[in-house]
Amino acid sequence: MKLAVLSGKGGTGKTFVSVNLAAAAVQSAYIDCDVEEPNGRLFLKPEKLTKQVVNTKLPVFDSEKCTGCRKCVDFCRFNALVYVKDKPMVFPEVCHSCGGCVLVCPTGAISETDKPVGVVECGQNGDIRVVTGCMNLGEAISTPIIKAALAQAGEADGLTVIDCPPGSACSVMESVQDADYCLLVAEPTAFGLHNFKMVYELVTLLQKPCGVIINKADDGYAALEGFCESNGIPVLCRIPYSEKLARLGANGEIAALADREYADLFQCLLADIRKEAQL
Repeated sequence: MKLAVLSGKGGTGKTFVSVNLAAAAVQSAYIDCDVEEPNGRLFLKPEKLTKQVVNTKLPVFDSEKCTGCRKCVDFCRFNALVYVKDKPMVFPEVCHSCGGCVLVCPTGAISETDKPVGVVECGQNGDIRVVTGCMNLGEAISTPIIKAALAQAGEADGLTVIDCPPGSACSVMESVQDADYCLLVAEPTAFGLHNFKMVYELVTLLQKPCGVIINKADDGYAALEGFCESNGIPVLCRIPYSEKLARLGANGEIAALADREYADLFQCLLADIRKEAQL
């Protein structure tokens, strides 16, 4: 079962839920697709690490063959190419490496070169396979690293937990496209509800079954509860503020492994998810 864990905004507890579910499942794979700021490895502490460089393709121009026809510029829907002072130029930050410019060039003046954009780190913590995507500083497009991380996950015999980026952008769509079930982590605030609605709309458009965890749920929030009820979204768990959880997190510990109460909570949550997903 592939379980994608999402949140409409950062700071809701998405990674907290993800690493605890991976630990509760015992035999599992954890994939950190939050490649701009991956932090699941701080808790899972994988060993026997290997790293793979992730490259994308950038166009390279042969000035002797280029006739200045500008067909490549006209083709690029991302406006990554321009023709200035009788010379083609590329903006690497917005190039999507589609290769179309190479195909449309009538003189064969365009080739491609590798551009490193990040790394994928793989390791092991007991029976948990830990895969972490890390995007290089200054890069603008994260989807190539996410694709590479998902490809390195392998076929876990148990649960595969995909820790998605926050929000509802293209990087999130890339992360959840093969998921069997989506778990949405929300916080009971007006801001949290606003962003939760956006990510719920995304998984609905992708036709993914989903449930919600309400984190920091001390006093409840009627607007969030009402939205879930009116849309038929099952609330699978409510996790209140806890000094114990804060202490465990500050020490880089996984609650489901360090405390019996939270071990039971995440075991029950995992059983409810399997029941909802019918897997």
